[in-house]
Amino acid sequence: MRGEFLTAKVAVSGAALSFDELYSYHVPKELEDQAVVGSRVLVPFGKNNRRTIGFIARTYRDTVYNEVFKPVIAVLDSESLVTDELMRIIFWLRENTFCTYFDAYKSVVPAGFSYSYTAHYELANTYINEEELGEEELQIVRAMQTAEDQKSIDEYLDFTKYPRRKRAVESLVDKGYIEENGGVKRRIGDESVRMISLDEQADISGAKLTPKQKLVVKLLEESGTVSVKEACYMTGCTEAIIKRLKEKNVINEYRQEVMRDAVGEITERVSPDSIILSDEQHSAFEGIMELIGERKPAGALLYGVTGSGKTSVFIKVIDQVLKSGRNAMLLVPEISLTPQTVSRFRSLFGENIALLHSSLSLGQRTDEFKRIKRGQARIVIGTRSAVFAPVSDLGVIIMDEEGEQSYKSDRSPRYHARDVAIQRCGHNSCVLLMASATPSLETFYYAKNHRFHLFELRQRYSNAVLPQVEIVDMQREQDSLFSRSLIDSVNETLDRKEQVILLLNRRGFTTYISCMDCRQPIVCPSCNIPLTYHKKNDRYMCHYCGYTMDNLGKCPSCGSDKLRACGVGTQRVEDEVARLFPKARVLRMDADTTSSRYAYEEKFRAFGEHEYDIMLGTQMIAKGLDFPRVTLVGVISLDKALFTGDYKSYERTFSLMTQVVGRSGRGERRGKAVVQTFVPDHFVLNLAAQQDYDGFYEEEIALRQALTYPPFCDICVIGFSAVMESKAIQAGKFITEQIREYIRQNEVDFPMRAIGPGPCTLENIGGRYRYRLILKVRNTPKLREMIRYVLNGFYKNRQLKDVRIYADLGGEIGL
Repeated sequence: MRGEFLTAKVAVSGAALSFDELYSYHVPKELEDQAVVGSRVLVPFGKNNRRTIGFIARTYRDTVYNEVFKPVIAVLDSESLVTDELMRIIFWLRENTFCTYFDAYKSVVPAGFSYSYTAHYELANTYINEEELGEEELQIVRAMQTAEDQKSIDEYLDFTKYPRRKRAVESLVDKGYIEENGGVKRRIGDESVRMISLDEQADISGAKLTPKQKLVVKLLEESGTVSVKEACYMTGCTEAIIKRLKEKNVINEYRQEVMRDAVGEITERVSPDSIILSDEQHSAFEGIMELIGERKPAGALLYGVTGSGKTSVFIKVIDQVLKSGRNAMLLVPEISLTPQTVSRFRSLFGENIALLHSSLSLGQRTDEFKRIKRGQARIVIGTRSAVFAPVSDLGVIIMDEEGEQSYKSDRSPRYHARDVAIQRCGHNSCVLLMASATPSLETFYYAKNHRFHLFELRQRYSNAVLPQVEIVDMQREQDSLFSRSLIDSVNETLDRKEQVILLLNRRGFTTYISCMDCRQPIVCPSCNIPLTYHKKNDRYMCHYCGYTMDNLGKCPSCGSDKLRACGVGTQRVEDEVARLFPKARVLRMDADTTSSRYAYEEKFRAFGEHEYDIMLGTQMIAKGLDFPRVTLVGVISLDKALFTGDYKSYERTFSLMTQVVGRSGRGERRGKAVVQTFVPDHFVLNLAAQQDYDGFYEEEIALRQALTYPPFCDICVIGFSAVMESKAIQAGKFITEQIREYIRQNEVDFPMRAIGPGPCTLENIGGRYRYRLILKVRNTPKLREMIRYVLNGFYKNRQLKDVRIYADLGGEIGL
């Protein structure tokens, strides 16, 4: 009969790029109804039939049973967690980011849904011919024969502790002397509560009930169903009474799934209709809605100065999209931006919103994913990974501050949220709305050249005036963290009972400590990078690999106690602020003070309610925040960011300074900003002071074109690292030769410029030497084919097995 045998094409977990393929498996008849595309399965894999978790990428039916295909052992999901659209995104990620199928799957599905398989081995009920066993095999068999219980066997065969035993165990399995059994466990289970209701078949009138039991019955007659906890609270009974009622068959007990709250309590509701747009905002809103109404894939840039009211336009757009029956997504670059955004959207749209970001617990993210997939939330708000949310029928995807570097993943899969959003717009025939006062050069270039639609907001909302900016030459100041001008400005602001934001994009107390005798800095033993001193815990820390060491007060190199602190971090500035402004209430915001789950929300709320006078922090306080009482912004130093050697250093510095200056004067009073620098004449700082993005764009785009950098090309970075520097150098030479060989063997008709291979800016991190090859190219199928050829050749070279490699198409040249 036709269509009798179902075959599943499965992507397995743990596959390396060199053998990452879709493998065919036979689906047993009893599993056919469950084996749907996107569901995870347990399958035998490899020569030893090791039980492995994978997911079904596609299925097909055949009239001939193929005995070569191994059978699917079990289907793990009751329903697929991946929609048809997200399955296409998984395939796109693998093609464009050079990751494996399963790495792409794990990016789309939250970690809380992940399964782990634990193998258990038991002796088979068969005669053991000891003569055909090796010494280690025989030792394992005897240990299993004398073991007291299964736990003892599991501990003895723990391959993480005793990796050499794995091959012997696999051999015993092949010979039939040992059987493998195991269990699959989900990382985070569903949250549920015990519920009770009256049994419809129960004869309550004839039952002998105690007064307490009667109270429970009366409650259930009035309410229908309640949780056990509610029943005990409302009647004053104990769980023992609930148990007795159940034994008498008076009540039924069952478990009901509940969602772990991520959004928080909704204290007030405000109608989106109450938001009044200015003429300029309304014009942009009308233009965006016209695009959305066409129901065609499109990209648009909402370019507006800081304080121009872009968020109000977002709200109006989302409100109209929801009214049309479609759904919406809002992406923000930093977790620090979510508290204010969520608070506002929560009051406007209530339970219609769902959150997805890394500060949520695994359980909360899991439940938010389920709410979105079930259609219980129609607006998704989150950071980069939220772009994979299983929203159906999207009408608009909004990327706030789209030029931010945090939208780019620096781990596999190395995707940019903007590129994924473009793919989703194609699948949903919707609009990608990017917004910023400082959009990326590439996006603004495409908007200028009509690849994206351009909408502009040139005026601050309610005709608020842009802040006055003063650039202070620190070479004329005495050796002090604060200039006289900034000190006076802070004092004047505090006297008016207004608030101050101070920016220094370096955490810690001092940037590094050096020895005055041997003239060597105290460095990380793994990275050879100067350690940062943190006063709070009196330790030195490496901000790249996480290494820490005690402050012994002596130089590790020569033992001298003559140590000198150089550079400044937020902790040292905090001490200086406390000394200069003793009556001011200071809030420090950096990675050290915001590690707890609700830190951002609590601290920003406190600052918004004027529990603090001065907020000091790193770049997390520079963008997207709105505090009407802030009338002064002080930039302690941005000079280091200008000279990182990256082609985007000017763009990032301009964006950071423009945005942080824009935090000032967003209320009724005009704001002021004081920028301290040792290069006061630098054109980037002066254009940022004037909030002149157009002027900066003209300067920077001419430089990009002359040097052939994006948007006039794409960047592909092939990076490799090794414990031995010679191996990293050898890998670079091999990769270069692989590219040359590919060009010789194929008709390569695309232009390409290569830089390197050479060491990264930070050559050694975590004890590994880092090298890279930078290619200036265009992202085409032929280029991706070449990169895959190079990677496959690399994985086949056993001499380079200890070298790690990655390819990042659209990558950053950074550190």
